[in-house]
Order: sequence, then C-alpha cells, then structure tokens
Amino acid sequence: MRPSGSSHARYVQVSLRHLHLMRRTRRVLRDVTWRIAPGERWVLAGANGAGKTQLLKVVCGAVRPTQSGCDRPRRYRWRNEVYLSPFEVKEQIAYLGPERQDKYERYGWNYTVEQVVGTGLYRTDIPLSSLTTSDRRRIGALLSRLAISDLAARRFLSLSYGERRLTLLARVLAARPKLLLLDELLSGLDASNHARAMRWLRRSGRSHMPWVLAAHRMADVPECATHALILDGGRVVYRGRCRGAPLGQYLHESARRRRTRNAPPRRAERLLLRLNAASVFLDERRILQDLSLEVRSGDCWVIHGPNGSGKTTLLRTLYGDHGVARRGQIERGGWRSGRPLQEFKRRVGFVAPHLQADHPRGLKVSEVVQSGRHASIGLNAPPTRADRSIAERSLASFGLATLASRTLEELSYGQMRRVLFARAWVSRPRLLLLDEPFAGVDAPTRRGLLERIFDLLEGDGAIVIATHHRNEWPRGTTHELELAGGAKRSLLESEAFRRLLADEPALRRAA
Repeated sequence: MRPSGSSHARYVQVSLRHLHLMRRTRRVLRDVTWRIAPGERWVLAGANGAGKTQLLKVVCGAVRPTQSGCDRPRRYRWRNEVYLSPFEVKEQIAYLGPERQDKYERYGWNYTVEQVVGTGLYRTDIPLSSLTTSDRRRIGALLSRLAISDLAARRFLSLSYGERRLTLLARVLAARPKLLLLDELLSGLDASNHARAMRWLRRSGRSHMPWVLAAHRMADVPECATHALILDGGRVVYRGRCRGAPLGQYLHESARRRRTRNAPPRRAERLLLRLNAASVFLDERRILQDLSLEVRSGDCWVIHGPNGSGKTTLLRTLYGDHGVARRGQIERGGWRSGRPLQEFKRRVGFVAPHLQADHPRGLKVSEVVQSGRHASIGLNAPPTRADRSIAERSLASFGLATLASRTLEELSYGQMRRVLFARAWVSRPRLLLLDEPFAGVDAPTRRGLLERIFDLLEGDGAIVIATHHRNEWPRGTTHELELAGGAKRSLLESEAFRRLLADEPALRRAA
C-alpha cells in the first residue's frame, strides 16, 4: 500500500540520477540511479569495497558526488518541497555507521548511556547542557523500546561492542529522523541484542519512515524489508523488490563448502599464556572473575558469550592492555617480569575493533601494516627498509597490495578489517588474538581469512578468537570457553572437544 500524501510530506524522499563518485583517481560509484520513498525499507548488499558505505554517505550529505553529465544527481523531497542538495534536509537524515562508534573510543568520550542518547535530542557530539525531566522521560522510552533500560547509568566505554551499537541506535532515533541509514547495524551483536534490533526493525514497518540497512549476512535481512539494492564494483546490479532480489548470491555463506582439512597434528606444546584465578576491574567494576586458562602452541580457543560478558576484556588482558587484580596471576611464555611488555606485544598478532578506531583516518594502509612490527598505533619513527619489505609481503599475501597507498578514510569497514589482519601477520606471530575479527567482512573474505588462521595452527601457532557465530569457529578448534557476567560458564577441552567438532550432529546435541 502506498503511503498517503501527508505521510509522503512527513518523511524524506531521495532520488539519485546517474551519480558518480571518485576518490582521488579511483572510481567508487558508477552511474548509480536510485529512489528511496516513504514506506520503503531497503537492504543494501555487496562485497567489501563495493561502495555501500560511500553510497550511504552520499545520500546523507557527508560525501559530495563527482561532477558528471548530470548536473543535479541528488534530489530531496520533504514537506512538499524539492531540494537539489542535502543541505536543507541534512538534519532530518540520520546515518549510523561504525565510524560513529569508533569516534567515542578515539576521543575518550565516556559519558553515560543516558547522556549519549541525549546528544541525539540536541544533535550534538557531546553533552552541552543538563538533561531536563522531559528529556529523561523520552530517553527512557527509547531505551525501553530497545530493551536496554538497564544500561542508562553505564559509561559508554564500559559497554560491549553490541551494547554500544544499540545505544547509538537509540541516539539516532532520539533525533526523530525522517530517513534512517544504517551501515552494518547488526554486525557484532550477540543473539539477544540481534533479536532486539530485529524486533525494532520489524516494528518500524508500522510507520512510513524509510530506512536503508547495509548487511553482509542473510540472517541480518529483516523479513519486513521491502526492497533491495545490490552493488558490485560500484555499479548497481539489482534494484527492486526484495522478493526477486538475488541476495543469496551476495549474502549466503557460500554454495561451495569451505575446503575440508583435518585438524593439525599436535606437536610438543609450549606454554604461551597462563591465567590463574584472574579478576579484572575497569572503572571500579569487576569485568572478569576468577578466570583460569592456559594457551599452548597448537591450541585454538574459541571465546563466546553475550555482549557484555567480558570477551574483549579477556583478550585485551591476555595482550597486556589490562592488568589482573591481586591474588590473580598472568604468565606469558618467553617474557620475564620486569622487561618491557612491548617486547611481548611485538610477537603477538592482534585484531580488534578498538584498533580500527585508534588508527588516525589519514594514515596510509602501508603505514598501518608497518606499525604492526612495533605494536604501535602509527609509526614513532620513519620505517626501516625491513619494515617496508615485510609490510609489502604481508599486504600482497592478503590481496591488499593495490590498497597500500590509500588512506584509511578511503576504505570500507571490511577492507580495514583485512588491513588489520595484514598488520597482525607482519610480526610472524606464534600467538594470534582475534576479537570479533569478521564483523563487517563479506563471506568470500571470511573464508579466506579462516584458511589463513588454520595455516597458522598448522605451523604450531596458537589462536584465541572471540566470536558470536558458530560458522566462524576455525577448523582445528581445541578449546571452548563460554563467558557469562565475566565468569566461566562452560569449558570443553582438547581431544574430546576435537572429536566433538568433527561430529557436527553430536555438537548440536551437546549444545
């Protein structure tokens, strides 16, 4: 059913005609024609680097299209007026992407959830004045709609990745947008928070507010979506109703199964890490409680649990970013107490969302990868010939050589994640720590990265990976740790678990 005239006027309608976008000398979008109307709910699909994020930024006015044969490639209709640029309607369009989440990490904005959502009311980056009683009621209603009311008094940087994402969704909804653009909203959400977000998307279908959701998984496509736009190499290859969209071709894990390989044989095991009765406190809150585990050469640990269970804190503790409380102990193989911890970090490959946020957007890809040799953010000194040579080989091995001279701001979220893998590999690590490493990564890239992980295991390395998705568990997994509220919920180890993994029906029964 088409929305009424009054509903049309209340929401923003966008028309793109033969739109092009160049970044430096590279064409990102080619001849894009698209119309978003009130009452339509779009899924935006395509591989990493296809142009999805840049297209959303063009729509919201954050990026200006390249001049081409069409003088006015963008038109906006709102309140029965037509505008030839987004300037007049920019306040009515809400864009939520990973960069907004990264910004809080980068600048240390550690306000309460209530304050963060309050900035959406006034469309500011940080709180500029106290919230009124009316503001608090409105914020409380939004948090309740997303089932996250219990987070209101929590500090933003103390939240898990998924909790932050839902908080920022509440923030953009506080602005009462007339068009909503959601870039990878569902990446990194556990089952509970994923269900909360999907429930809100489903309920949004009761209004005529149009939205666009960029996605990489079929599980992230809401049933209420009405239309799909698919990009391939910056070109539109499908535009129309969801019912006839070839989404499976772009979002399914793959019709072709990943190459089956047996788990690597166990060699003489060396201790790499040991936690003993470790508790970790952040901002006077206990995040981890009495955890004990050992990581030895050839081990592959999978850490899972709901958002906020302590997975990221555990990985950062193993890496050395957080210390353990008294009575707890952490032991790192090959590293003696009193030596600079940086010596240990240089031998460890680390991929995590906060690293994506920490690197300045103006850095070149080659510089980011070179920094992995020193476990630093950026380079503290000019790169040596060895730095450049090893980084070039790592970039080439991950198929990123053509991106070396680009800056981070030119990359898609998924491309940046691959760059972090190349950065982790330059140290030729014996230990790899991976925190939700496949968030925002398309299915073909995910399969390739899983093969690289397995190669490291075959070379007698060790891996600790935190993930929400069973299909992201590396083949050769030897240990599982489920966290709940910072404590161990279950633990399956070694040969018994290896046999269980080989028998998928048995694994489902055990679960």
